Amino acid sequence: MSRRDAPGRLSLAAVIVASATVLAAPTVGDVGGCGRVATELDKDVFAATRKREDCRRCAECDLSLPRCVRACDAGAPPEVRFPLTCQPLLHDGEACLRALRAASCDDYATYVDDAPVTPSECDFCRVPDPLPPSALIEAGTP
Repeated sequence: MSRRDAPGRLSLAAVIVASATVLAAPTVGDVGGCGRVATELDKDVFAATRKREDCRRCAECDLSLPRCVRACDAGAPPEVRFPLTCQPLLHDGEACLRALRAASCDDYATYVDDAPVTPSECDFCRVPDPLPPSALIEAGTP
């Protein structure tokens, strides 16, 4: 090996090591983001926390809607329901609660209304709407 070949081989070795390091790193989001390990949301804890937040915000915003009354009733169960296939992460629940705390009173009134609107941050277990038959095509049809 001549002196001229050595830097080329060292450069190639450095590129291989750097590439292997980058390719071996976890995919963004696989670890829960921001250096945290992905942790499944405790659905019971989230439901109870959401109920307390609804009660607090209803009182703060002077809302007396039926859901507010139920949220402030210690004997009433939480109204949060999850589809069986839903497996939200702790981060999802935290983002939802932050959005609820930051919402204006006008927005919060829509969250606890009889036909409640769900903030996008809290829509982490949305069940997709079924496609209408007209949107489906038969396999093999051009």
